[in-house]
Amino acid sequence: MLCRVAMLDLPPGRRPLSPGSRAGLGAAVMLLTAVSAVELLDGKNADFVGLFAAVPFLAAVFAFWQTVLVVGVVATIVGMVFVAAAGPLTVAGGVNILGIMLATGIASAVATIRQRQAARIVELQRLAAVAQQAVLRPVGPQVGALAVAGRYISATAAADIGGDLYEALDTPYGVRIIIGDVRGKGLDAVRLASIVLGSYRHVAYERADLKAMVTDLDRAVARSVGDEDFVTAALVEERGGTLTIVNCGHPAPLLLRRGKVIPLEPPAPAPPLGFMPEVKARVERLEPGDRLLLFTDGLGEARRDGEFFPTADRAWRLLGHGTVGDGLASLETALVDWVHGRLEDDIALVLLEYAGPDDGATVPMPSWEVGAAGS
Repeated sequence: MLCRVAMLDLPPGRRPLSPGSRAGLGAAVMLLTAVSAVELLDGKNADFVGLFAAVPFLAAVFAFWQTVLVVGVVATIVGMVFVAAAGPLTVAGGVNILGIMLATGIASAVATIRQRQAARIVELQRLAAVAQQAVLRPVGPQVGALAVAGRYISATAAADIGGDLYEALDTPYGVRIIIGDVRGKGLDAVRLASIVLGSYRHVAYERADLKAMVTDLDRAVARSVGDEDFVTAALVEERGGTLTIVNCGHPAPLLLRRGKVIPLEPPAPAPPLGFMPEVKARVERLEPGDRLLLFTDGLGEARRDGEFFPTADRAWRLLGHGTVGDGLASLETALVDWVHGRLEDDIALVLLEYAGPDDGATVPMPSWEVGAAGS
């Protein structure tokens, strides 16, 4: 994207032809050649000279205005040659030449406007990418005792930003991760995702347990949305080898352990953020080498010919080897291939790997987590 912006900023004399500009030039030359051939077959009469006016317009669809101007001048000269070869200048011949010149000027103006609009779109895409980086900051590769990788797969080729969110933080209470999905699309979804992440980045360092964090996040969402808007989310905490998960209407994470894929369903269902969820924690003891996949519902809803992507069946083969970054890359490749490159929803992915306790140190579990683990 940045290369494209730089290309548009080059001086006209140094600007290389883009593939679209070359295509426009090629189409214009073909039309110029075709009209010239028809004129030659017509004999000395200049009956089809007026068709040369279409040549610069065809170039203007793709080419830079400088290319359009050159093509128009060439078309004008060729038209003048055919008019001169037909004999003394007639009113019809003069009108045709003036028409080609006028078409060249109009087509050059159209190409200029199109170039400016294209440059503005590229700039907006660049700003969207910057906004995406501000909302979804890069995670990993190492957060506390966890190797972490995150990936955002956009369903829209023209925009890499949406309402899916994730974050991983190393806090005094352990490594904490959130993954979420805002109901809806567009700028409103991006705004709400930024609100959730901004609140999370604050409360993750302030609250000693995940239930209190859920309460704070729920209030932040409720203050910012309408009655029908909400955010599904899963919050994960790794503390001294103990994994704690609270789930607010979000797809259950998948635990990958020794070739098996275990969905970590919550002890009891809870509604999304914005609907005052009452969450119950699920607690698991991690083993070195365990991996955990967090994802948004775009992954579960990806389908081909009515058949959903078999996430659980393929998870170990795709995610259980190499680095966590390699695993997410393999999953994305398999997913895009499954849907033939046509995703219906954005997807956020986070893959964690537990390397083992840090020098054997453990952090005591809070009392509410101890009760959850023993229940």
